[in-house]
Amino acid sequence: MSLIKVANLTFAHEGSYDNIFENVSFQIDTDWKLGFTGRNGRGKTSFLNLLLGKYEYSGKIAANVHFEYFPFHVENKQSNTLDVINDICPDYLHWQLMRELSLLEVSEDVLDRPYDSLSNGEQTKVLLAALFLRENSFLLIDEPTNHLDLNARKLVSDYLQTKSGFILVSHDRSFLDNCVDHILSINKTDIEIQKGNFTNWWENKKRQDRFELAENEKLKKDIRRLSDASKRTSNWSDEVEKTKNGTRNSGSKVDKGYVGHKAAKMMKRSKAMEQRQQSAIDARSRLLRNIETSENLKISQLTYHKRQLAELENVSIYYGEKRVCQDVSFTIEQGERIALSGKNGSGKSSIIKLICGENLTYTGTFRRGSQLKISYVSQETSHLQGNLTDYARNNRIDESLFKAILRKLDFSRAQFEKDISAFSGGQKKKVLIAKSLSEQAHLLIWDEPLNFIDIISRMQIEELLLEYAPTILFVEHDSEFCNNMATKIIEL
Repeated sequence: MSLIKVANLTFAHEGSYDNIFENVSFQIDTDWKLGFTGRNGRGKTSFLNLLLGKYEYSGKIAANVHFEYFPFHVENKQSNTLDVINDICPDYLHWQLMRELSLLEVSEDVLDRPYDSLSNGEQTKVLLAALFLRENSFLLIDEPTNHLDLNARKLVSDYLQTKSGFILVSHDRSFLDNCVDHILSINKTDIEIQKGNFTNWWENKKRQDRFELAENEKLKKDIRRLSDASKRTSNWSDEVEKTKNGTRNSGSKVDKGYVGHKAAKMMKRSKAMEQRQQSAIDARSRLLRNIETSENLKISQLTYHKRQLAELENVSIYYGEKRVCQDVSFTIEQGERIALSGKNGSGKSSIIKLICGENLTYTGTFRRGSQLKISYVSQETSHLQGNLTDYARNNRIDESLFKAILRKLDFSRAQFEKDISAFSGGQKKKVLIAKSLSEQAHLLIWDEPLNFIDIISRMQIEELLLEYAPTILFVEHDSEFCNNMATKIIEL
């Protein structure tokens, strides 16, 4: 066991005026299974790069370990998979590799296949096996769940549960809960470490948020009461002071010493109240710094004139001679939230394309309501560019609602001035989701919408969908999201 010590870490990207980290201090035990969470754009990948020594910073990072980053960059993807593993980790025993592949349920024959012929899930598993062949290293594992279906996520999570000595960036709650024993969270104003899994951390955060909100209300009332009392006392002091130069009603002279003493006493009391008021203000300023605020939104979906929006009956889809799915049957009715489930390659995206109106070769019966308006969120974000105002105008959506949704999903005002092409992967997906929620449509169709999106935003998207209850067909490998959202699951 050794420690990674971070002391007074301050860092900003070159050319930026805003610090991502400011005077941050904490320490990590290298035996921990550490889940790393935080909103998109808060600096998770930046922190991993700081550990890797890629950026200049002020403060200190002290570590007696070697860091390894996942996913590895594969230079020649046409090489055999075994050669790719040898390039990553030249010094290993063959039985060790076989043990790791067996734990990940990867067959030995993949080693003789070109790396680029493997599925995305197989590539992820192979690179993870190579990662854990690297001994005496502390591992930085960055979003391994991308491209993994539900079954593969469970398998990889079980695999990581048997390991230790890593920081794991993931936005999948169930995945984290199963395989970590500590949480490192980047909050709005600090970084904190807590023992336990993500659910433990989230429950603690909600408890702390509730306490701070209650304290904030209490202090607001105290500040108002003290402010009013201070003003009254100060006014009384002024009135008493004015009587020093007058006479009493009886005609006798005023005792100026007594009046002055009384006025001074009242003024002292007023000053004491002001100090208490300032103390309450200072205490309040330390609250609510890490509460994730969100706005109330009004989102509405078009109502279709029929209950049934679409129907598939024994549909099989083909690309040339290749059949990608067979005898798929289900209906989409208003108000349903349908999860389209199945292993990678089972035809989920093809079903979505067919319903969206793409001209695909298929057999069976497919019916779609006439004049049906669909809002589609694709997996692809590379086409996004320009500023958000122009994007809203070009897509003919309500700019105010569009930006309000993005603010709810943790976009700062400064973010609205940037070009979308400079956004992180998670921020780009949020743009597509906000666009879809702003469109006037009968049916939402979302294809893996949550890739790269942070956990808190995922929960907010759940809340929005549950509150406004649109009709939606979606493909998503986040099991928690599917369990909370789906009224019907179609297994391919």
